[in-house]
Amino acid sequence: MNETKSSVFSATGADFESMVLTASHDRTVLVDFWAEWCGPCQALAPVLEQIADARADSLKVVKVDVDAEQRLAQNHGVRALPTLLLFRDGQSVGQLVGLQSADAILEAVDRLTRN
Repeated sequence: MNETKSSVFSATGADFESMVLTASHDRTVLVDFWAEWCGPCQALAPVLEQIADARADSLKVVKVDVDAEQRLAQNHGVRALPTLLLFRDGQSVGQLVGLQSADAILEAVDRLTRN
């Protein structure tokens, strides 16, 4: 039986600091603010899994369910779904809003990791 393990993690208000902010000191963290009812969010999920698997050594992908974690979404200025935030060294350093292609996401990640 071929069992696959996802490289995409989930974060809550309780573990956001360790899962995202602290982790971003070691590698770039991409946070996907999403909701179950959001069609574009559902379409983005497999793209993020591919990116997470392909870049597991340099990028951590974390999902935050905005319905369950409204305060986190509010604290990070999320106004539309999906919203992708990139974190480095404990700070938000980039944002993509709406359904994005893998190429667009990787271009943003690469641009930020070169700096």
